[in-house]
Amino acid sequence: MKQNYRHRLALALLPAATLAAACAPTATTTSTAPAPAAIGSNPFFVESTLPYHAPRFDLIRNEDYQVALEEGMRQQLAEIDAIAKQTAPPTFENTIVAMEKAGALLTRVSKTFGGVFGANTNDTLQKIQEIEAPKLAATNDAIYLNDQLYQRVKSVYDRRQSSDLNPEQLALIERYNRDFVRAGAQLSEADKTRIKAINQEQSKLSTDFTNKLLAGTKVGALVVDNPSQLAGLTDDEIKTAAEAAKQRGLTGKWVVPLRNTTQQPSQAELTNRATRQKLFELSTLRTARGDSNDTKSTIRRMAELRAEKAKLLGYPNWAAYVLQTQGAKTPENAIKLLTDLVPPATARARTEAADMQKLIDSQNGGFKLQPWDWQYYAEQVRKAKYDLDESQIMPYFELNNVLQNGVFFAANRLYGLTFKERHDIPVYSPDVRTFEVFDANGQPLALFYFDYFKRDNKQGGAWMDQFVDQSALTGNKPVVYNVANFTKPAPGQPALLTYDDVTTMFHEFGHGLHGMFSHVQYPTLSGTNVPRDFVEFPSQFNEHWALDPAVFANYAKHYQTGAPMPAALVAKIKNSQTFNQGFAMTELLAASLLDFAWHTLAPGAVPTDVDAFESTSLKRFNVDVPEVPPRYHSTYFSHIWDGGYSAGYYAYTWSEVLDDDAFAWFREHGGLTRANGDRFRSMILSRGGTADAATLYRNFRGRDPSVEALLEQRGLKPADSIAK
Repeated sequence: MKQNYRHRLALALLPAATLAAACAPTATTTSTAPAPAAIGSNPFFVESTLPYHAPRFDLIRNEDYQVALEEGMRQQLAEIDAIAKQTAPPTFENTIVAMEKAGALLTRVSKTFGGVFGANTNDTLQKIQEIEAPKLAATNDAIYLNDQLYQRVKSVYDRRQSSDLNPEQLALIERYNRDFVRAGAQLSEADKTRIKAINQEQSKLSTDFTNKLLAGTKVGALVVDNPSQLAGLTDDEIKTAAEAAKQRGLTGKWVVPLRNTTQQPSQAELTNRATRQKLFELSTLRTARGDSNDTKSTIRRMAELRAEKAKLLGYPNWAAYVLQTQGAKTPENAIKLLTDLVPPATARARTEAADMQKLIDSQNGGFKLQPWDWQYYAEQVRKAKYDLDESQIMPYFELNNVLQNGVFFAANRLYGLTFKERHDIPVYSPDVRTFEVFDANGQPLALFYFDYFKRDNKQGGAWMDQFVDQSALTGNKPVVYNVANFTKPAPGQPALLTYDDVTTMFHEFGHGLHGMFSHVQYPTLSGTNVPRDFVEFPSQFNEHWALDPAVFANYAKHYQTGAPMPAALVAKIKNSQTFNQGFAMTELLAASLLDFAWHTLAPGAVPTDVDAFESTSLKRFNVDVPEVPPRYHSTYFSHIWDGGYSAGYYAYTWSEVLDDDAFAWFREHGGLTRANGDRFRSMILSRGGTADAATLYRNFRGRDPSVEALLEQRGLKPADSIAK
């Protein structure tokens, strides 16, 4: 099953320090200059001397972040002020390139802080985030709402066609002008003042949501007093639950932590129906209990502010504002793609539910299938239809073997990459591993961190980001990281993965390739700085190699014996790839349409009852299958409230059209070959945001994408209304 909807790109909760971040600008910020002693001892105040300028996690202390953030803001504003006030006529070099170079300290510290805050936070970092996020929003506002600066940018933009600039430079100028306009640079002073206030409040609400979700997810874990309540889990999984309880100081208990999504993996195994129901309810209510972790008022206010900001900027709603720069262009286009897929997806889901109900009835269950039953009976149906048991395949998916002989192997075959583990690079957690990546010619390409195991102080889901962006202007090579939330095994036990976990590894590494292969001049256009509905294309495309015969045979080996997975078991996995796709597609579409329901609201139309609004919205889009809840309910939908995917969750489906269509091209041209990989690298992965995404794809494929490959991959018959 394709699990391509968890990635949270650029989850630095602080606004990005580079001007490319395009968070709207607030001019009244003041930064307190740190004392000289603090500057002298702070590792951020000099560029790291580690390979690739990797963060000095061996030297960084919690308190260093705030000092460096404050000084970074002060320096950036001083540099921007000098650019805005210079007397020389505006040129590409003295205005645009100068802004690309500004804020080096702030970039360095904010990227590091964002990475650690998301993956390994603590009370001190959370407090720093609360204090500094509004100041960073104000710093962005002080830049983007600076009329003197904007007039220089506009002057360069207006003269761009008559200047002797290359396509990448033209793309950079257009990006800057666009970002200033979208931030509010052309508004009246009164409206600018209101925009600043909205941005301040939004930054505080985003931090509030993040902290409540982290706390609510931890508190919401399933805790049991007797392992009999966990019947169905393997012995190793029960040991892991005991270890999780021990880590929380809950002696004599067992803990199953919540994963990011609505449905929880353990529901596929738990034989005790009451336990399944309790786990499901803990998941769905994690931030909706009316306690201090309840997010309902937070998300309502965020929706109100987004709608108001969109109106100020000349758009009918937040979705229209967001999609204006995306491939979809309008909410109507994106919603049409989603709603066209609803009929075949929900029809398949209802058929799947009927199959499970028959199984329940044949076992004299005496109850109607409920959401907390789906995973359990889907697994039974899968065993019956395909004779496939998850516990049979997990011993063949040991984490390190999947990484080295699967993910890395595919990258070597496609792109000629090789990897060397580095034990001399400091990390922010003992769970983190670091690899140096070498290009096909043997030259150093990038540094890559992997942080795979769940911790209570780590945000949910899986994501990729960068500590250092590639740029020929700065001379920097990329420093990339992948983060996930796989179950950490008990001491002495192997880290065995589900096939879903395996595809997550390939997915996030696909984002990593997009960052590592970046070959551009300017940081603003580097790597994954592309439209949201294009950024998931490389990652989802990379998932396809997980089941490629040559790749699969190289990593799917028993962790104890080294024996390859038997051919009969491999065939069962392949045959089952379209199994349960009605459920998978329906929960994804439900979440995507729920996102649009929130973000197509006009100012003043935000509902008071979050639950009722969600229910009504799902019915309106005909995606209200009772047994299939949205992948995320509104109150813990991190992607859209604090993850940069507001009015953008549809991007996974939009990009899936691209990735399946592109993989069809690979099959047509010989599959896993260096020639194909090098073509994809040069035409897609290396280009960053230097050209229109649709044009990049059209040049690669030779035509616009077709939805047919997606329908084939998902095993869904096209509805009459689906365009070819």
